[in-house]
Amino acid sequence: MNLKIDYNHMMADFIGDKGVSLGEINALSPKFQAAHEAMVTKRGLGKMDFRDLPHNQEGIVQDILAYRDAMKDEVDAFIVLGIGGSALGPMAVQQAINHPYYNELPRSARNGFPRFYVADNVDPERLTYLFQIVDPCKCLFNVVSKSGSTSETMSQFMYIQHLLESKLGKEGARRRIVCTTDEKNGNLIKIAKEEGYKTYFIPSGVGGRFSQLTPVGLLPAAFCGIDIRALLEGAAVMDDLCKNAEIEKNPAYIYAVLHFILMQKGVNISVMMPYADSLRYMSDWHAQLWAESLGKRFDNAGNEVFVGQTSVKAMGVTDQHSQVQLYTEGPFDKIIVLLGVDNYRETLTIPKTYQDVGSLGFLGGITHNKLIQVEQMATEYALLQAKRPSMTITFDKVDEHSVGQLLYMLEVATAYAGELLDINAFDQPGVEEGKNATYAYFGRPGYEEKKKELDVRPAKKGEYII
Repeated sequence: MNLKIDYNHMMADFIGDKGVSLGEINALSPKFQAAHEAMVTKRGLGKMDFRDLPHNQEGIVQDILAYRDAMKDEVDAFIVLGIGGSALGPMAVQQAINHPYYNELPRSARNGFPRFYVADNVDPERLTYLFQIVDPCKCLFNVVSKSGSTSETMSQFMYIQHLLESKLGKEGARRRIVCTTDEKNGNLIKIAKEEGYKTYFIPSGVGGRFSQLTPVGLLPAAFCGIDIRALLEGAAVMDDLCKNAEIEKNPAYIYAVLHFILMQKGVNISVMMPYADSLRYMSDWHAQLWAESLGKRFDNAGNEVFVGQTSVKAMGVTDQHSQVQLYTEGPFDKIIVLLGVDNYRETLTIPKTYQDVGSLGFLGGITHNKLIQVEQMATEYALLQAKRPSMTITFDKVDEHSVGQLLYMLEVATAYAGELLDINAFDQPGVEEGKNATYAYFGRPGYEEKKKELDVRPAKKGEYII
């Protein structure tokens, strides 16, 4: 395994009653075993299809690679039109694996692969300014929507389809659009069939935030030259570990268990803090996965429970100079998950200048590699001294194999935490309410009752507006 999980500083042995004791873990052993059995049963019944993704996609991988090789030389940029899991996962993997300034490199330095962009917001400036730096006629647009009714994504698609057809005609536009959607249901699959667009499918039992190891994430990664087989192989290695019923031998389970126990003690914030620019967007991806899956009003029996944990992203060392003050001296309501790297891909040595200046000379001759690792250790130590729970996930190196492991581990941890909380980790009714209000406002058929609700909502008071 390329990952190492150190949870010493989550334990009461190190941080006293603010941590988790072995006694607490042992007392909950029957609950943990029941949750494990539920995971096994649901997987066997096809209710956790994301768990099969590391093993059942060789045919899809072959198709993606063939399509990429046929298309990559004729497009300057690959552009994802998607939101939520359709955008955050591809962004996280691209940032993790490729050059941090990938789009600014000459094409030869990108090994002939196109530039990569994600248009995940409907701010009118987003596409307008993007098309000032890329020619849309020389781009490949990946429209990602399982339902085919995601307002943001489909509005972008409608605009771009019209733009391409006006410039290239229907035949030319057809070659510039590829869809990722449900195989049978929704608007997008119907449109794709009618228009003859190249199409990839999201398994019906895999939700958006668990879809990075489907064509949602594999197709963009392949077009950026990322080894998608290695991603899946890493996930498969982690899957073997995550089958173990013993929580102390199962990385996903111990991650979930420690968070769950501390949630019961009022620790309602989980901060993910990478100490590597390559892992910067992993915390963005994880924020959606953890928050949208676990933030629920009702449990599985329909009781109001209002559970969940707020996901916060931070960046080491940047946020040592902003957020860590709060983490060490603010409320006792946070877990800090540090992401570290043993072997960075580059080495940068500080020259031995200013040796006569005590506050600078000590830096001479050390590397930034060592400096960032020591700063991570220093943050871990500061949290320990303040009796704040933290754990550290360390990569031997950041590559496709280790990234596949992390993605899969956190997905399983999220599903297992859902079992412990007795909630449905795979729906998002709170998100749907906002979507429905948007549909109703614009008069979408079938949302007339919701429109009536909007029309009678309390009017805002002018005296509360400055």
